[in-house]
Amino acid sequence: MTRARDILKWHAELAREDVEPHPAYSLYRESTALLIVDMQEKLGAAMPEEPFARAVKNTVRLIETARAFELPILVTEQYAKGLGPTVPAILEALPEGTPVVEKMGFSCAEVEDIQGALEARHRRQVIVVGQETHVCVFQTVRDLVELGWFVHVARDGCTSRTKENWKVGLELMHGLGATISGTETVLFDLLQTAEDPHFKALSKLVR
Repeated sequence: MTRARDILKWHAELAREDVEPHPAYSLYRESTALLIVDMQEKLGAAMPEEPFARAVKNTVRLIETARAFELPILVTEQYAKGLGPTVPAILEALPEGTPVVEKMGFSCAEVEDIQGALEARHRRQVIVVGQETHVCVFQTVRDLVELGWFVHVARDGCTSRTKENWKVGLELMHGLGATISGTETVLFDLLQTAEDPHFKALSKLVR
């Protein structure tokens, strides 16, 4: 455990181009950020209703978890003029003043504000949720992994217009070396112990 923490601290001190990615299956609070990719109303309207509602609910759960542990939360919107703002339930859950970054490219990793925020806070692990799984989420995860970040994708916080494309995105990201995870797994990995003062409140989120 100590060695893994030391490795992540060491990686955080390196320039991005000097990082050699390796599997990092454990999440560490001091090294983790939450990235919410394009969870917008109009885009969500094109998704199957039940999977989209599940993704929104789990995104809110992860926001609450991130807030409890003071993890940075990054939010993007794809072409907001056409696809509308982020879903109200997500916006309401965010800490006051959380910036929402608009983009036109599909990959969030190409957005200077996103890279800069991760590097400024020395975050080498990124929990990713969003839509669509096989487009913006996939391209974001692919680029983050290639640039040296360790990515955990909460599959139940992601959605696509079809189940097939959702599966394609997850398979591609798994092949890249990202950890395909879930909301409860992420929550309890960050929590680590029932003795944590946040245990009672956070465990209620997944009941």
